[in-house]
Amino acid sequence: MTGVAEGEKTSFPMSAGLLLGVGLGGLFDGIVLHQLLQWHHMVSSWYPVSSVQNLKLNTFWDGAFHSATYVLVLAGLFILWRSSRVSHFRWSASNLLAAILMGFGAFNLVEGVVDHQILGLHHVNETVARSLWLVWDLCFIAWGGTMVFGGIVLWRRGNG
Repeated sequence: MTGVAEGEKTSFPMSAGLLLGVGLGGLFDGIVLHQLLQWHHMVSSWYPVSSVQNLKLNTFWDGAFHSATYVLVLAGLFILWRSSRVSHFRWSASNLLAAILMGFGAFNLVEGVVDHQILGLHHVNETVARSLWLVWDLCFIAWGGTMVFGGIVLWRRGNG
């Protein structure tokens, strides 16, 4: 028994999309900004990558961060899979995309405000002049806000 009345469609599980979005946002940040572009590492403002010891420390925390984002993606997939097993599940590509956008954007907002500004763990692009770090950080936050806004608009269109 699923608790769903016969013929009633269960809504799309927003939590699945949000978890997928947060996880994918973190993986994008870690893979693209940390590894490929090497603009920063997890704690590179606290421990600049100026020695092998600091590089090892930053690499460890990058790995811990990647592991956490991987777990979030798995949790999102599990919720989506579990929800899909309900016989009256409502599949919606637009709702999935909207929730992923909101989650990805929320990752950027939290990362940008908490890690970059409040804690100062690192900044988006530490390879540019220090006077430009805030500009890059603010653009990252704006990118996150734009994704959240776009996700909300898309979600409303799909459920309106």
